[in-house]
Amino acid sequence: MKSPYDGHDVKEWADITDEIVKKYPVSEKDIIESVQEAWEKTKQTKIGGELQIGVDVFPEPQVMGEFLHELIPVTLAKKHPEHFRKGKVKSEKDVVYNPNDELSIEIKTSSDGTNLYGNRSYGQKNSENNSGKKKEGYYIGVNFEKYTDDNHDPQIKKIRFGWIDHEDWVPQKKETGQQAKLDKDARDHKLKLIYEYKKSHKRKGKEK
Repeated sequence: MKSPYDGHDVKEWADITDEIVKKYPVSEKDIIESVQEAWEKTKQTKIGGELQIGVDVFPEPQVMGEFLHELIPVTLAKKHPEHFRKGKVKSEKDVVYNPNDELSIEIKTSSDGTNLYGNRSYGQKNSENNSGKKKEGYYIGVNFEKYTDDNHDPQIKKIRFGWIDHEDWVPQKKETGQQAKLDKDARDHKLKLIYEYKKSHKRKGKEK
């Protein structure tokens, strides 16, 4: 797929991203609501029908990220069943856009306050051959709070949406490193921040 940022300087990226998000066939509001619904569904989950997440068990961030990864495509498809479905095979994006695969979406989640990560293959030139999945295209990025002794009601912190290119993923320098980190310029200018949680909302007992 041709990148919408080809031939453009970093200072132009934010405007291009705004246009990409504006033209996408699903609104920012629907994406935000789908992510938030998925997050709330994780808190309704019971393990073995007995252990309530957030009450009896407090999963590690990796587990919560996996739950989101599985549920966001489902909640988005529920809103737009004619357009979206959950990816079923390794070569498909996490959220498949039925009318045009170039509008399919990959999902990245993290308990980090700002950054987003992929596995090491995201930073490798031959990653499509290794994983069967293209790394360029549309992304939903989600940062969330983790369960702690002091926080049994963690929240979604940030939701971003936009387009990321393959070369925007930077692998760890150590050969044994298993992660790739999203380049800061790409994170800040190719992904639009469409939602940010404010602590004051929690004190009022509701989200806005």
